[in-house]
Amino acid sequence: MSEDRSTNGQGGKSWLDRITQAFSDEPRDRDDLLVLLKSAEDSQVLDSEALGIIEGAMAVSDMQVRDIMIPRPQMVVIDSTLTPQQFLPEMIDASHSRFPVIGESPDEVIGILLAKDLLPFLLRESIDSINIQDLLRPATFVPESKRLNTLLGEFRATRSHMAVVVDEYGGIAGLITIEDVLEQIVGEIEDEYDAEEEDTPIKQIEDNAYIVKALTEIEDFNDYFNAHLDDDEFDTVGGIVTHCFGHLPQRDEQVDFEGFRFKVLNADNRRIRLLQVSRLQVPS
Repeated sequence: MSEDRSTNGQGGKSWLDRITQAFSDEPRDRDDLLVLLKSAEDSQVLDSEALGIIEGAMAVSDMQVRDIMIPRPQMVVIDSTLTPQQFLPEMIDASHSRFPVIGESPDEVIGILLAKDLLPFLLRESIDSINIQDLLRPATFVPESKRLNTLLGEFRATRSHMAVVVDEYGGIAGLITIEDVLEQIVGEIEDEYDAEEEDTPIKQIEDNAYIVKALTEIEDFNDYFNAHLDDDEFDTVGGIVTHCFGHLPQRDEQVDFEGFRFKVLNADNRRIRLLQVSRLQVPS
């Protein structure tokens, strides 16, 4: 009996004893809980991946749809007035499975078109005989302020995968998918389309506006823009931009340096994902 007590003394406590003692003093707030969980990782009770998932799940309860939604300018939508022959090339190029369909104006989303709903008609009918209105599924609309954990519960309950985000005036602000929410918990989920996109990390959208993936190598950025960003300390554009902010920025934050303006278009609780870049002085 005395031997059991000695092996469980302060110097020889098992991990279970230490965790039990830690939990005997209940965490007073979320910070205390995170410290406790980090201690569990240090003691190898939790691995780093499990801790990351827990932290992600906790962060989701504090985040709103506006924090991670796909902004309206980046949405790929189908105009209901177009024929399938006109909109099919855009669908194929985007490689998405779901597309918002708009009516007379960009703020009028009349439904969601699933690519799989279109395929049977393409196999057995002429393309021009398809009425897109007959294929639409109801669109789900959510406000920018909705909490992500609440939205995830609604996605599960309704078996929906996409929601259209509206602003306080009823206009379309963007869209969000169940994958966007899950990525906040488990990290980025890459598919075969993501792999294909890696070949084009920089895309020009206007005369002086470019969409740049945060994982773009600084060397590639410099080559594209004939720029001189320092790559001694950081490998990616996202890394050097985060350093310039001095904190992990949120969507719409921007910073100017080295002759460029970097605006955050998409970021999660771990890193920047997408940037809009413009030159501060356009070469004549």
